[in-house]
Amino acid sequence: MGIFSRLAQLIRSNLNDLISRSEDPEKMLNQVVLDMSNQLVEAKKQVAASIADEKRLAKQLEQETASAQEWERRAMMALRAGNEALAKEALARKRESDELATTYKDQWTKQSASVEQLKKALRLLNDKIEEAKRKKNVLIARKKRAEAQKAIQETMSGLNDQSAFATFDRMAEKVDQIEAEADAQTELAETFAGDALASKFSHLEQAHSADEDLVALKRKMGILPSADGVSAAAPQEGASIPSVQARVETAATEAPRAQRGDEELAAALDELEVEQQQEDKRRAGR
Repeated sequence: MGIFSRLAQLIRSNLNDLISRSEDPEKMLNQVVLDMSNQLVEAKKQVAASIADEKRLAKQLEQETASAQEWERRAMMALRAGNEALAKEALARKRESDELATTYKDQWTKQSASVEQLKKALRLLNDKIEEAKRKKNVLIARKKRAEAQKAIQETMSGLNDQSAFATFDRMAEKVDQIEAEADAQTELAETFAGDALASKFSHLEQAHSADEDLVALKRKMGILPSADGVSAAAPQEGASIPSVQARVETAATEAPRAQRGDEELAAALDELEVEQQQEDKRRAGR
């Protein structure tokens, strides 16, 4: 095998492979159906021409048959007139018409049979084209379904790749780092935005002022004793009990802000218990 033959074979093989790989089933099916439809149109034209020839032959057969009958009538008319020579000429023309009529009849018979075959072939071709259209739709649907399954499998294969999950983990770590940096910046901004110590004392003073207002309101309502130690709403007898209770409540309310210890509160509770016992004894002795 010469070098040119091998080169030609290589080129043909590459071209065939390129064509095979570039064939799209959907496009090819659509093109095949389109070609078949065009062939159907041409076949219809040919069948129509054959039908027209059949009709033309039938008409010519009818004309020659009528002509033969007419010449026969003329021959009979010549005989009635006693003119045999004219009758013979008329019969000769009748024979020509009969021969032509026989020829046209033979051609018409053959053409009629051919037209019937062409009609059957045309119907068969039309049925095949309709079947091809239905098969084309099924094949295209199968092709699209296969492509969808292939795409899903490729996507799942990509998700199963460990590098994808590693990327997610890396991005999650980045987000955590960004959030930590943002929290740190917020804390620094709050720390250096002003005098933090002064701000704390300001909040403490506001809370202490609110506690003082609450104590003043309780004294006004008689819940707590007045500043001189006497409650306006307290009864004459057993006045020491409400006074001690007021001291307990005052100690419990003001201790967190006035920095009083738990010892004072415990002593007030003990004193309250002693005075309560003395009051009970005094009432029992009456």
